[in-house]
Order: sequence, then structure tokens, then C-alpha cells
Amino acid sequence: MKLPERQILSWACYDWANSAFATTVMAGFFPLFFSDYWGGGQSQLAKANSLASLIVALLAPLLGAVADRGSVKKRFLFSFSALGVVATGGLYLVGRGDWPAAFLLYVLASIGFSGSLTFYDALLVGVAKKDQFDAVSALGYSLGYLGGGLLFAFDVAMVLWPQVLGIESQAEAVKLAFLSVTLWWALFSLPLLFWVPEPGGAPSLPLWPAVQAGWGQLVATFHELRLVRPALLFLVGYWFYIDAVDTIIRMAVSYGKTIGLGNQDLITALLITQFVGFPAAIAYGALGKRIGTRQGIFLGIGVYVGVTVWSYYMDQGWEFYCLALAVGLVQGGVQALSRSYFAQLLPPDKAAEFFGFYNMLGKTAAILGPLLMVWAEDLTGSPRHSILSLILLLVIGAVFLWRAKPATA
Repeated sequence: MKLPERQILSWACYDWANSAFATTVMAGFFPLFFSDYWGGGQSQLAKANSLASLIVALLAPLLGAVADRGSVKKRFLFSFSALGVVATGGLYLVGRGDWPAAFLLYVLASIGFSGSLTFYDALLVGVAKKDQFDAVSALGYSLGYLGGGLLFAFDVAMVLWPQVLGIESQAEAVKLAFLSVTLWWALFSLPLLFWVPEPGGAPSLPLWPAVQAGWGQLVATFHELRLVRPALLFLVGYWFYIDAVDTIIRMAVSYGKTIGLGNQDLITALLITQFVGFPAAIAYGALGKRIGTRQGIFLGIGVYVGVTVWSYYMDQGWEFYCLALAVGLVQGGVQALSRSYFAQLLPPDKAAEFFGFYNMLGKTAAILGPLLMVWAEDLTGSPRHSILSLILLLVIGAVFLWRAKPATA
């Protein structure tokens, strides 16, 4: 199948662009710098992640309604991208000990990152035919893994050996890493701006009617979804276990720092996860075909339970490497098989409508997990107990997944 190269590559290039924020900022240097330089703790970081996810959850119906109406998708995509880019760049200016300013900028950047993806997804229909969606979507994911990983690897080298590049300190190198994400995100968003067409849609609506339409659409979809019980049960389970998965991604470095692991060990572990993740996702898809999609998801959830238990006991850097490897082996696979299994549960004529609901849940993950970690640490006084709290989300997710069997099963 020959794909129209310029439009598709320009669209997928945005994954390459914004994945730098997910790797270098969200998962990598921000948790470390938030603790070491700005003086924030794991509790504040958890609240920042939950707050950003909650705001995106509240905005999602409005964003979905706007994305479905009129030729405004690119305009809103770049508005949210600009928010993310400017807020990320602003981290360079935050002085030592000023964790509230870092907190605010991180929340704004996270909203920009997640909000832009709603419109990025909506542009897919303008660059590919229906039978190309899977291939084009996979291209975006693969470029995201590669681009985010390459910039992160460069930034890691810059932070570990700043003198080689003439940088005066590691703190200055981390700040420059935030600027590198700003430039990377802005620069590689340009192909989408210039070469991706704006698909047509229903007439644009003013703000308040768009809000009403979004919530109305959400309620209508939910009522229809209740008639497809296996799909509804799966979505409930998915929301719980994907919340735990996203929380582990966002909080792993902060947790490792809290229990005394070194910065170099934490960053190296993230690189392992990043570069193992892409080939492992492909292999995990083949495994799902062999043992069954649902069984493959159960396997991934089981690995995550094992990871959280081991995290409670670990105290050596090599153990964090092993955990990073384990997460990298199942992270992409769980996400890919979840999407595949949900598709198997849907009536064909409702797939697009219900996948909007599925995507909304995926983009609003990491609300409960960080709050659970804060609650567990406050209750017990131990950060190690905070990581164990995520098992609750994984188990609840697995229970609902067990009940979400196709009608023919």
C-alpha cells in the first residue's frame, strides 16, 4: 500500500515533535529538577499531574465538539501547542526554590500537550483513507518513540557531561534541555501547519453552544454504550488500569528519587524503557494474536503488579534498570492490545463514535493514581507504600476486564 508521503509524514511529524515533552519533561528531567532544584516533593508533583489530567477531562467534551465542527482543527491544535511550547520554555526562567511557579508552568504545558492531541487525532481523516488509518496511526506512534527518544538521549548526554559542551553546570544543562524541547516541539510542528489539509466538518459553533453540544454528545454516547455491556465494562476497567500505567510513567522518576536512587540510574532506566518500548510493542502485538488479545492485556497488568511490588522493596540502581526493562516490554503492548480488544467488542456502525469516548478516557488518565499515592504517603508516612496503592487500580481494572467478554465468548 503506497501512502501519500508528504501529507502523511507531515501529520506524523507532530508525534515526533510533541513526544519530546513526554520523554524529556514529563517522564524525565522535570520530576528530578522539581525535587532537587525547585524544592518540590513527590506529593506536589502528583497533584500537578492529577490537576492537569482533571482539567483536560473537563475540557474534553468541549474540545471534541469543536474538533467535530468546522475548519478550526489546525487553529486549535496550534493554540494548545503554543501553550505547551511557551510554558515549557518558561521553565528555563524559574529560579531555584520556586516550586509553585514550576508547578503552574508544568500544569499549563501538560494541558497544552494533551489538548493538542485531540485535534491532532481529528486531522487523521484528512490525510489518510479509512483503510490506511491503522498504518498511518502506527507511523505516528513509531516516530513519537524515535523522536522523543533521540532528543532525550541528547539531553541526557548534555546533563551528564555538561563541560564537554561548554555548559557551566548540570542545573544549567537541565534548563537547556527544557529549551531544547521547546525548539523541537515548535520546529517539527511546522510540517503539519504547512502541508496537512484541514478536513471539512459541520458548521462552526460559538463557544457556549459548542460546550452544550459536547456534553450532549458525551451523554448520548454513554446511553448508547450502556446497550453494549461488554464494551462498557471494558471501558470502566480500562480507565482504572490505564490510570495506573500512566501514573507509573509520570511518577517513576520522582518515586525513585524519593527512595534514594541516583539521578544517573533514574535517567538511564528511562532511556531503557524508551528504546525497548517500540520493538516490544510490535512483538507484543504478535503475542496477542498467539495467546489472545484479552489474555495479552492480563499478562501486561500482571507485569505491572509485579513491577509495583518489586518497587516497594528495591534499593539498588540495577533493580530500577530491570523494572524499566519490564515496563518497556509491556507498556506499548498493553496500549495497543487495549485498543484492539475494544474494537472487537463494538458493533461496526458505532466504532467511530465509541472510540471518541475511549480516546477521551485515555487522554484523561493519571487522575486517581497520583492522588492515591499522595493519600497513601500521607497516611503511612512512607513513599514506598504510595507505589503499592497503584495495585488497587490494576486489580479493579483486571476485574472489569474479566467481565468484559464478547457476546460470543
